[in-house]
Amino acid sequence: MTTTVGAVTTGMAWVDDQRFVMGSDAFYPEERPAHEAEVTGFWIDRNPVTNVDFAEFVADAGYLTVAERMPSAQDYPGAAAEALVPGSLVFQPTSGPVDLRDYFAWWRYVPGACWHLPAGPGSSLEGLAQHPVVHVAYADAIAYADWAGKALPTEQEWECAARGGREDSAYAWGDEPFPQGMALANTWQGRFPWENLTLDGYERTSPVGAFPPNEYGLLDMIGNVWEWTASPFRSHADPARDDAATPRSCCTPRREPAAAEVTRLAAAGMRAVKGGSHLCVPNYCLRYRPAARQPQTVDTSTGHLGFRCVARTG
Repeated sequence: MTTTVGAVTTGMAWVDDQRFVMGSDAFYPEERPAHEAEVTGFWIDRNPVTNVDFAEFVADAGYLTVAERMPSAQDYPGAAAEALVPGSLVFQPTSGPVDLRDYFAWWRYVPGACWHLPAGPGSSLEGLAQHPVVHVAYADAIAYADWAGKALPTEQEWECAARGGREDSAYAWGDEPFPQGMALANTWQGRFPWENLTLDGYERTSPVGAFPPNEYGLLDMIGNVWEWTASPFRSHADPARDDAATPRSCCTPRREPAAAEVTRLAAAGMRAVKGGSHLCVPNYCLRYRPAARQPQTVDTSTGHLGFRCVARTG
């Protein structure tokens, strides 16, 4: 998509043409191999789309998100009729340690949960106007971007922007996760999924700007909420290789694909999401890093998944 750049670039930062090292050989298999990538200069939102931003879009366009629509039995064969109701996935901490392979121990499909009822019926956006919008599926992010005259970033654009010019650092700010004991992103501290010490001051999402920007002036590229990209999820490595495994989704329930399924997943609409979230924690999901990535089904919406937009000049 080519966007005419003008007033749309308000609240955006410019990222120059560049070649950079994408991925990492030091962490999860899906990030390998580290390799050279190239981007053409682009504008990117300084922060994730917020609830107040999204509310303006909904009011102007009369838009209904995927989580607010009645699911089709044809799209979910075998699902019980009582389960085919509008809703979204809401994180619920457990009362104690659980098997970390069982995603359903902490995720609940909550009827009625959506972007303006983030915890389900009875909840609201009170006090959350400047928090990232969540419970947005891929189609919702695309619809907002089209309305704003923008686009979703590719995975390459997103990672380049998140790195802020740093190529050799594990994190967006350096190699220490908490330099001098400071939290530089909204992540989980404690034992997931039952003990959140909130050392960073936030139990769930945080308002944009609560943590320092990176060298490009971008906020919340790391932590807070995962962010959609326009890129189909594909392995950085040759899909035929044994070590080209795609990851389990660290926070959202989904089937774990084998390496040979990478191409099929891309064709089925799995998209790469980036940045980690407030649910990421070192002993379970060390994915609050620029190189980190995971696949996400396009019809999924959760309480820790949002997005930001880009604008391109040509």
